Amino acid sequence: MAALPGQSSAMAFPMSDGSGDRLTGTLHQPMSPTNEDPLILLIHGLTGCEDSIYMKESALFHLRRGRRVLRLNLRGAGSSRHVANGYYHAGCAEDVRDVFDGLDSASAERGFFLVGFSLGGNILLNFAGQLATHYPVAGIATVSAPIEPLEACTRMMEPRNAVYHRFLLKRMKQDVLSSHTLSTGERKDIERAQSIFAFDDRWVAPQNGFRDARDYYERTAGAQWVRSISVPALLLHASNDPWIPVRPYLSLKKLGLPNVAIVIPRSGGHVGFHERWYAETWHDRMIDTFIKSLGEHDVSAAY
Repeated sequence: MAALPGQSSAMAFPMSDGSGDRLTGTLHQPMSPTNEDPLILLIHGLTGCEDSIYMKESALFHLRRGRRVLRLNLRGAGSSRHVANGYYHAGCAEDVRDVFDGLDSASAERGFFLVGFSLGGNILLNFAGQLATHYPVAGIATVSAPIEPLEACTRMMEPRNAVYHRFLLKRMKQDVLSSHTLSTGERKDIERAQSIFAFDDRWVAPQNGFRDARDYYERTAGAQWVRSISVPALLLHASNDPWIPVRPYLSLKKLGLPNVAIVIPRSGGHVGFHERWYAETWHDRMIDTFIKSLGEHDVSAAY
């Protein structure tokens, strides 16, 4: 993909947990900026980074519409791998908070609109439900987020998903094993994991203060925070997503929350939503419409 238009600058955000870790990212200024729209903050998914194709496509989409964009690398992802010993997880809302604390007042002048893809969407719901009221968040959107991680993990380990399960697990191991701070025992635990559940049980959960994988999934499930979100929220998820079950979205949609729009098309796959006659993705176009509707009393009414 060609370089994104406009000026850009590398960013680094110190974490407040005393680890010395930093998140990194790239802040883009559009060639023809608008004076009204919020800064778009993009959060990638599992094994992704700021250079994932969907992150660049979305950044280009919003830059073309005059919006500032921050492509974020979560802890240990992308260039953050070189300045962080820790690794992100499904509920790392405090890391997103620290990014806000690290931005200057000029960046916050027109507020923020956050977009989370896949696991990044679940992280975003954790942040929005617990911490967003402390910051000028104009709204949020999630795309194909695993809002009930246990259900998503169970679906991923089904025989029909064996090929992608092996691929994803390999990528997860590679990302963590690239750290130079692991002990011999930790490396062996990671290498022995034969499933994502085992990886989360042996590594992710204990490293982040959870009892085991089930405790980790339960406590980081984004679905439990949706009722607590006070800002306008758009949740996009395809019925035919092969890895993330649709059931939690159907249950949340029945609640009829006035500030939460849940859109469930029949097709789109996982962070797909490409259409034959459109160069830009359906999810980016939906998010654009949602941003333009901010300020309406009942955002869910249009969906």
